[in-house]
Amino acid sequence: MAGAAAVSGRRPQRVSMQEHMAIDVNPGPIRPIRLISDYFPHFCPFAEPALRTPDPPPAVAPALRAAPQLQPSPEPEGDSDDSTALGTLEFTLLFDADNSALHCTAHRAKGLRPPASGSVDTYVKANLLPGASKASQLRTRTVRGTRGPVWEETLTYHGFTRQDAERKTLRLCVCEDPWLRRRRRAPPLGELRVPLRRLLPNRARSFDVCLEKRRLTKRPKSLDTCRGMSLYEEAAEAAAAAAGEERGRVLLSLCYSSQRGGLLVGVLRCAHLAPMDANGYSDPFVRLFLYPNVGKKSKYKTSVRKKTLNPEFNEEFLYEGPRQELAQKTLLVSVWDYDLGTADDFIGGVQLSGRASGECQRHWRECLGRSDRRLELWHPLDGAPLQLSD
Repeated sequence: MAGAAAVSGRRPQRVSMQEHMAIDVNPGPIRPIRLISDYFPHFCPFAEPALRTPDPPPAVAPALRAAPQLQPSPEPEGDSDDSTALGTLEFTLLFDADNSALHCTAHRAKGLRPPASGSVDTYVKANLLPGASKASQLRTRTVRGTRGPVWEETLTYHGFTRQDAERKTLRLCVCEDPWLRRRRRAPPLGELRVPLRRLLPNRARSFDVCLEKRRLTKRPKSLDTCRGMSLYEEAAEAAAAAAGEERGRVLLSLCYSSQRGGLLVGVLRCAHLAPMDANGYSDPFVRLFLYPNVGKKSKYKTSVRKKTLNPEFNEEFLYEGPRQELAQKTLLVSVWDYDLGTADDFIGGVQLSGRASGECQRHWRECLGRSDRRLELWHPLDGAPLQLSD
């Protein structure tokens, strides 16, 4: 009994759960908990050094010293001045008076302000004012993923004359491309306008201009019934332009061929045609009629160009006969909008003859006054229907 009592007096010591976890799971000295201020010290300017945890042992210090540090945010691209809040656009303009063309080369933009959507996919859109917006609208390709896009792309307006340079303004917009987004096209990120009367013929001029906010333009009531949309700078200027609103222009080539014994009429292209369809475009083609000739050989028609206001035809037709006889006739050139199942819409026309006036008379007489000499000239279209009958 005494032995049993002795055995029962030497019971094994019990180990608490806390001691067990400390021995088996966390052997060694307990290390201090890392503070967030060790990683981001400038976030805690109010912390006193005496209140912070003592420095860790040397074995842990290298790991803490290698902790990442915040880097200062990069400076925004472009100037921070208020005048360049929307960014700047670099471009070059060249008025090629010999070929009646205006070349606009969009180089690059700097410091663009991203829209609310966060997109940085941009392109440049150009319009000639005053005039129908879709007739003179050109655009560059889209450059994606940068606030400093580089396009280096040239937009060309054919049929641009000295009269256009005196009274028209070029509007350039930097626009956001709503690619893969099911929503309406966003307003421009910024725009600028350049009066073209500042340009000198055949001399390039470079610009680096700050973008401005979009200007709302007024539309005269006289154009409310016209199809398509027009853009104007001022109401007074718009009303004056609306009185003689252009229907577009056509580039014609005339040459009397001595080898073929007739007049070669080339329909090269049209520019800035009036929109006749509900979508703001037209499906243009050109008809030719030599009066007073009769028969099928006096009438020709070009092919139809779909959904465009600046069609290119490059088609040529022959009217046989001696020069003296052709000089007494009249060439009627009319541009039409093709409509399937209904009557075609008349866009505009021009008459060339020895009895015409201005450039129409000069073009006709010069081409018939000398053989084998090709003469190209732009002619504005008249909106009044041609009255000559067969």
